[in-house]
Amino acid sequence: MQSSTVNVPVLQKFRPAFTVALYNTQVDVMGNHLSGLLLIKKMPDSSTRIVFSNEMGFTFFDFEFAADGTFKVYSIIKKLNKRSVIKTLQHDFELVLMNNLENSRATVKTKDGLIYFIFPQTKGYNYYITNQTGDELVRMERASGKKTIVEAVMKNYIKGVPDTIGISHKTFEFNIGLKRLER
Repeated sequence: MQSSTVNVPVLQKFRPAFTVALYNTQVDVMGNHLSGLLLIKKMPDSSTRIVFSNEMGFTFFDFEFAADGTFKVYSIIKKLNKRSVIKTLQHDFELVLMNNLENSRATVKTKDGLIYFIFPQTKGYNYYITNQTGDELVRMERASGKKTIVEAVMKNYIKGVPDTIGISHKTFEFNIGLKRLER
């Protein structure tokens, strides 16, 4: 990869502008399938709540991503209530919410006609990858020092909110697919 001097704020236009968004959701994890509705809502205190429930209203999980970067679990079903599962979901949604873009330690590199915006995390890196002109978010990745752990895409933005979101884990079977529902 070659270093580049592209301006990091170019990513701000891809940051989802959630106020209230409802998604039809499919989750496949280790041979288990969950489906339902995922609600993403910006709260008056600037935190973001993410609630995943089935079509009958049974809540699988309810998370809060506070404006100061803290994370809170309001509820989670027993089967998912494992530290590793909660951390994985937290990191997946942080990648998609693009909450840490103000990080001044970001590095920008180019490779194969793509621009990689690299943000160091406690463990590994978040990559936001755009085309050369910076007008399309090609994909997002969370990676260790050596390999991609998670790949995510957000497509078809309507009024600042992606219509389609996909999250795919590369080290084990865990995929999340979101398709926005019109309200």
